[in-house]
Amino acid sequence: MAGTPTLAVVLDGLSTAGLDTGCRHGVPWYVSHLGSQLVAALANTSVSLAAGLAEAIERVAALHPGCDLKNPGTPSATVSVLRQRGGYLDHLVLADSPVVFEEHHDFTVITDLRVDEVLPDLRAEVEQYETHTVEHEKALRRFVTAQRQSRNTSTGYWVAAADPEAASHAIVGSTAAEAVRAAAVLSDGASRLVTEYAMATWAEVFAMLRADGPRELLREVRKVEATDPTGRRWPRYKSGDDASVAFCQW
Repeated sequence: MAGTPTLAVVLDGLSTAGLDTGCRHGVPWYVSHLGSQLVAALANTSVSLAAGLAEAIERVAALHPGCDLKNPGTPSATVSVLRQRGGYLDHLVLADSPVVFEEHHDFTVITDLRVDEVLPDLRAEVEQYETHTVEHEKALRRFVTAQRQSRNTSTGYWVAAADPEAASHAIVGSTAAEAVRAAAVLSDGASRLVTEYAMATWAEVFAMLRADGPRELLREVRKVEATDPTGRRWPRYKSGDDASVAFCQW
């Protein structure tokens, strides 16, 4: 996660499931460098969010040319961005980390769930096993191996990796700032309190963020997950996913 007074960026690195990536640096390195390059590219408000993301992806790829950037498992990440530009709020969402607007009478959730449409049978196989079991680990590796073949293709889903073309497939838009009370930019590990676990509404999440800040939301996510450590109630890839949230008010 990164930010400035007018910019919020949340990146969520994709799990490798222990598989080869063709890169000696790893996912945390990729996420860190993509975030810093993206903040730098978007400091110029005349640069669109998609153009800034494409530039950042290209710059990070240039930082490790010795790695196999054609490997389908090359380090990658979801990207969500919110930028204040004059009287507008520009957003970009690439994959399933949402941007949520608290409007005066409702909430608008912007997310990209194309990944959920890929390989439903293998996804179901993973979800039938409890986490922390050998069967779950093997099923997850099969799923991720197959999923990589659909990553950044016209018939699959898009994430930030080594090819700047991915930026052109992001969901982008602008909203009048006067129509928004507050906004949250979240990784799916944080948003699942509402979207997957259904243990809170967006109204409750924003009340929590306003009263106690992001740390309280993340504590609540972990508290809920602790009641189901092996994924029996809420089938998932791991007991607790990385969780980040940027809460923005004007």
